[in-house]
Amino acid sequence: MPCANVTIMFQAAKSLDEALAAIDDATTLVVPREVSGVPMAATRALIRRGVKNLHLIALPTSSLQADLLIGAGCVATLETSAVSLGEFGPAPRFVAAATSGAIRIKDTTCPALHAALQAAEKGVPFMPLRGLIGSDVLKYRNDWKVVNNPFGNDDPIVLLPAIHPKVALFHAPMADRCGNVWIGRQRELATMAHAAAATIVTVERLHDGNLLEDPILAAGTLPAFYVDAIAIAERGAWPLGLPDHYELDAEHLSLYARMAASAQGFAEYLDKYVYERRAA
Repeated sequence: MPCANVTIMFQAAKSLDEALAAIDDATTLVVPREVSGVPMAATRALIRRGVKNLHLIALPTSSLQADLLIGAGCVATLETSAVSLGEFGPAPRFVAAATSGAIRIKDTTCPALHAALQAAEKGVPFMPLRGLIGSDVLKYRNDWKVVNNPFGNDDPIVLLPAIHPKVALFHAPMADRCGNVWIGRQRELATMAHAAAATIVTVERLHDGNLLEDPILAAGTLPAFYVDAIAIAERGAWPLGLPDHYELDAEHLSLYARMAASAQGFAEYLDKYVYERRAA
């Protein structure tokens, strides 16, 4: 069925660089975990533009995306529970930056990140969470508060301030001409979009028809109300995978791990695969 307001999609469907214009220096940017639709084409575009001093929030972990952004000098603060290349080893540029103090790290846990974004999603100033009391991570988070449960006796609980990102950025399989985006089972993408002031999405393709009118697809659809810009980027998660659509490129990730182990190798990787100044 046609959209109620067809102009929404025409306003939202942009070139990749146009769609990313809202992400400027010092933006608080939330991105998804490495298996939930990572916008790698968008990440490379941000590096080419030279964005700086990002407060990067990885919900709740990251891999190649965070490592690239950190190595390229785009990140001032990283808030996440982990950065790793998984079976391909440590994230080398993250490790180098963390060891040297080149970036500020706000250490957290997976449940804490989800809870803090859910607080913003719900429009409340904080979210209570158990499981942090007694942990080392709590010692280094002065913005987390331990209070007594007002409904119990001798029952401390941690309050986490809401996280309000300026921009949520992710990659999804498709969007329609109304501006609705199909995220499928990756429900944390909806939390990101609800919590952020703006949401930018890259997609594999456009879907003919209104996703919200399809009884099968509607449940996995993020309404256009939460989406500010859409750009088409085929295989936009590469070399990472996109759930149910394509697998990660293991050969390329292994190559990255080897090249990024040194600053010189990382610079060569950027030249060849990000700046696209490929050797003859």
